[in-house]
Amino acid sequence: MKTSEDAIGFLAVPDEAGPHPGVVMFPDVWGLSDHYRNLAGRLARAGYAVLAIDPYRKTGHPELTDPASAQAWIAEIDDRVVLETVQEAIDTLTANAAVAGRKIGIVGFCMGGQYTLLAACGCTGLAACAPFYGMVRYREGLDPDRKPRQPLDALGDLSCPVLGLYGAEDPLIPIEDVRELETRLAASGQPSEVVVYEGAGHAFMNETRPAMHRPDQAREAWARLLPFLAERLA
Repeated sequence: MKTSEDAIGFLAVPDEAGPHPGVVMFPDVWGLSDHYRNLAGRLARAGYAVLAIDPYRKTGHPELTDPASAQAWIAEIDDRVVLETVQEAIDTLTANAAVAGRKIGIVGFCMGGQYTLLAACGCTGLAACAPFYGMVRYREGLDPDRKPRQPLDALGDLSCPVLGLYGAEDPLIPIEDVRELETRLAASGQPSEVVVYEGAGHAFMNETRPAMHRPDQAREAWARLLPFLAERLA
């Protein structure tokens, strides 16, 4: 595996000669960390050219001290700027010699899962979308200029298949919202599957957060992700 890092993010590419299908990876609200570099490496070893992006390249990294400040930041960040960042990553990865025009998917976690869904409804060049515990509904009263539409309302413009992976005990994403996501995905005309893991809450994939990590559910979710990407990015 070959890796490099620049202002856009962390790139992991298989050792084998390409071109390879590509994956844009969108981290959680805490930003690009070694956890996401490691996940990008796992996908690269599975045969994908992966760009784990710095989501704050255009906005600057916020000062986040606790979950409350993280939620406040997510509520204020300008969705249009974030989606510009995602589109630039898609375009950069598509043009990379390791991908050379092969199909691109997007995978996101927490805040990244939220924007993964929005990107699949507003960006171009995506062939697959896999949000891990991404928020789908905004609270009332947010600035409509910064938050033109919440993920649930964007799904009428969905452009690619979706695999959604959620925890049944996630305090940030009510199970009713996940079921509404299922319903709207089914009406979108795109192939979709939503999987809800009992015994798991938010960030169940993240082994750097032991209180939240659920190893069994994380392994099963990863085992679903790989064939989904293989089918949709072939």
